[in-house]
Amino acid sequence: MTRSVTPEAVKEMIRGDGELAILDVREEGEFTEGHLLLACNVPISRFELLVRDLVPRHDVPVVLCDDGEGLVERAAALLEDAGYTDVAVLAGGVSGWRAAGFVVFTGVNVPSKAFGEFVEHEYHTPNISAEDLKAKMDAGEKIVVLDSRPMDEFSNMSIPTGIDVPGAELAYRVHDLAPDPDTTVVVNCAGRTRSIIGAQSLINAGIPNKVFALRNGTMGWHLAGFKLERGQTRKYPDGNPQAVDKALDVARRVGDRYRIERIDRAGVDTFRKDAGRSLFLLDVRSPQEFHQGHLPGSVSAPGGQLVQATDKYIGVLRPRVVLIDDTGVRATMTAHWLKQMGFEDVFILSGSLDGALETGQRHAALPELDRVDVEALAPRDLKELLDAKQAAILDVGLSKAFRAGHIEGSLWGVRSRLERLRDRLPDSGLLVIVDESDQGLARLAVPEVRGLTSGEVKVLGGGKQAWKAAGYSLKADRTTPTDEECIDFALRAYDRNSQQEEKMNEYLTWEVNLVNQIEEDRDVRFRARVD
Repeated sequence: MTRSVTPEAVKEMIRGDGELAILDVREEGEFTEGHLLLACNVPISRFELLVRDLVPRHDVPVVLCDDGEGLVERAAALLEDAGYTDVAVLAGGVSGWRAAGFVVFTGVNVPSKAFGEFVEHEYHTPNISAEDLKAKMDAGEKIVVLDSRPMDEFSNMSIPTGIDVPGAELAYRVHDLAPDPDTTVVVNCAGRTRSIIGAQSLINAGIPNKVFALRNGTMGWHLAGFKLERGQTRKYPDGNPQAVDKALDVARRVGDRYRIERIDRAGVDTFRKDAGRSLFLLDVRSPQEFHQGHLPGSVSAPGGQLVQATDKYIGVLRPRVVLIDDTGVRATMTAHWLKQMGFEDVFILSGSLDGALETGQRHAALPELDRVDVEALAPRDLKELLDAKQAAILDVGLSKAFRAGHIEGSLWGVRSRLERLRDRLPDSGLLVIVDESDQGLARLAVPEVRGLTSGEVKVLGGGKQAWKAAGYSLKADRTTPTDEECIDFALRAYDRNSQQEEKMNEYLTWEVNLVNQIEEDRDVRFRARVD
């Protein structure tokens, strides 16, 4: 039986000086209903795939929590099997935390989103309403709209004329995209955080243009009654910007002002050898650049997304963080925000892309997969079996991905709740497990599925990505699973099938109120203008 710790003891650990990981192992949709402010969501369904990157040091104190679902003991067993040595569970779970008089937060990426509100409050970041922006655009004023989200979000919905420039790229690219100082720059995201952080990044960079955050982002544009574009792919030009010298000047000024420290590869090697501190090597360039060549051991964490969702990349309080890019501009802009969020030991790697590099997508070692003996089918073989009605399919990928596209006839299920599908799985014949892009999650589910059916179990090699690459179609269906069944993913307002505008207003109100809620909790150490 894993030892338990009281809420009071955990609160003392949070306010202490040592490293600590608080992991909430419920599914994201459950996590969003109420959790500890500084808990990272590591769903039990994907636990093995995520935990080693989030908690790289095996002797760091780990506190696991759920809300009475019985998931923490499963997570503790997985951690102990993986070699983690200091594992405990929160006594009473989230309900116990609330009963002890401590604040419970709803939503996801709360520390980052609260920080966005803090930035607007402290810096008085200028914003512009959708109505005023539309009027200026209609009047023909010189305006460039820069969307600070990744391309998948931008393509889903965007402001007319908008250009996709994810957050860390803004100060790097803006001199090419708005070379005329008389051009007004408007930064937007879906809601508020990346609009505010992006706009304030450009202001901190000292560009001569007027800069505004689009108030409430694409949600505000939609709620104002204006049409959003769909399927757009406008983005900044690839490669280094033409005005790279101006961007480098920005990095020098911001780095000096916010006292950003630099280290070299030898310094990183010294950090690696320090067994008493957690180290996160985060490459803040685009995923495409990361795949072309990255420092061994580093993780792709595009800068804008890192600031927007630090808990998706850093699972330990008070670690060392080293940021990597090719010129230092994107790393500097990201670092100056992390320092203000309370990360004390943040460094930029000098000459970061010199020497030997790895290419392709990084795959963390998963010893758990070596224990699973299962045959992987090629897409063509699965297609033949399906045409002959000789196979059934269980899709264990994200519910949102299933809605966007699945192999026709698939049954969807969350790995942490597979026992609920017992009566819907075939008693005999072949059952093929599918995930989104590779064999990791599907293979991890094999032993659990074998315990629920007497039929033969295989996996689809390469997942749905390989299926689609082979030329086979996927079926989209926004209604399956239902909104209520999507417990594995925190549905955004625009992901929902009903009440979208009501949910948008609820979300925006929630986001604005975060700055007051964190003041009540007092466990974050935000600060503005560290100079």
